[in-house]
Amino acid sequence: MDYGIATKDLLHAVFDRGVQHAVALMRHSAREYAPDKHDLENPLTEEGREYARRLGRGLPAELTLRGYHSPPERCMETAALTLDGYVDSGGSVTRNRPLEGLGLFYALDQMKMWRVMNDSGGLVPFLQAWFRGEVPGDAMIPAQVAADLVLRVVADKLKAPVAERQLDLCVSHDMTLYLVRDRLLGQGADVAEVAYLDALVAFEEDGRLWLMSHHGEPVDVTERR
Repeated sequence: MDYGIATKDLLHAVFDRGVQHAVALMRHSAREYAPDKHDLENPLTEEGREYARRLGRGLPAELTLRGYHSPPERCMETAALTLDGYVDSGGSVTRNRPLEGLGLFYALDQMKMWRVMNDSGGLVPFLQAWFRGEVPGDAMIPAQVAADLVLRVVADKLKAPVAERQLDLCVSHDMTLYLVRDRLLGQGADVAEVAYLDALVAFEEDGRLWLMSHHGEPVDVTERR
């Protein structure tokens, strides 16, 4: 499978344009779907672990990687294995720690969220209803508010570099990427599926904050942070 290839290519393109510090908001790698587990407890598959290592081995050279992740194990492991892969290729890494702001903080009532999602017919119809403001307010915070909060988490990483050339890897969930892509890039769920290891990349250039996916040109999101 080609999971992670688009993210690798996107990051090479960003650093090739002279960016010195970028943040990748990335979905975790391939996971299990055991029906007898809470969804957030499903771990990576063995293939998913290798995809994450492969991504790390293919990232741009001469960076320092710093890892952050949503609390669930599959996000932690994705970040850790990507950093391990980068070390295997001779790269430099620092820490890897959880951030609640990369998790499902926007779900005020997860049980109700899953029920509404099931009634909606799946993830994408549920997200589209959320983006339209049609999901109960006691289940989810408003989508634009949630997207702006995620952007704040991402943008804050650009304020604290620890190296001359740096990548902060922020591993989250497909819901988060769909959310930010729709609200901040204008790329709805119908543009493309958010696959495993897909990412959005934030960076500063000419005094502005830019956000980019592999489906279009960078978008100036300075006023949203």
